[in-house]
Amino acid sequence: MSNPSNLPACPQCTLENTYPDGNNYVCPDCGHEWPMTAAAEAGDEVGGAIKDANGNPLTDGDTVILIKDLKVKGSSIVLKKGTKIKGIRLPDGAGDHEVDCKTDQGAFMLKAAFMKKA
Repeated sequence: MSNPSNLPACPQCTLENTYPDGNNYVCPDCGHEWPMTAAAEAGDEVGGAIKDANGNPLTDGDTVILIKDLKVKGSSIVLKKGTKIKGIRLPDGAGDHEVDCKTDQGAFMLKAAFMKKA
């Protein structure tokens, strides 16, 4: 029996034959029950705020500084360590690059792990 994608697998036996019952999820295979709120909190941690290399949350319009040299794929451009970037944007659903920004060399999408808040 297939499990709808929005229901979690059982944390005890890892089988996917789970169903909601009141405020709990229930696994009929092993009998394990766990609260829905714990599963929701675990999901919140994954999709949390975008943070810089030091763990500070970033927001639209922040100014950041690069913490290492970054080679731009497909070109000879290198974004140097210490470059200050003003007015970053945090687009929704950007894939693995969380930050849109503009520098003197052009517009780029970068990972937040390579910058710190100024």
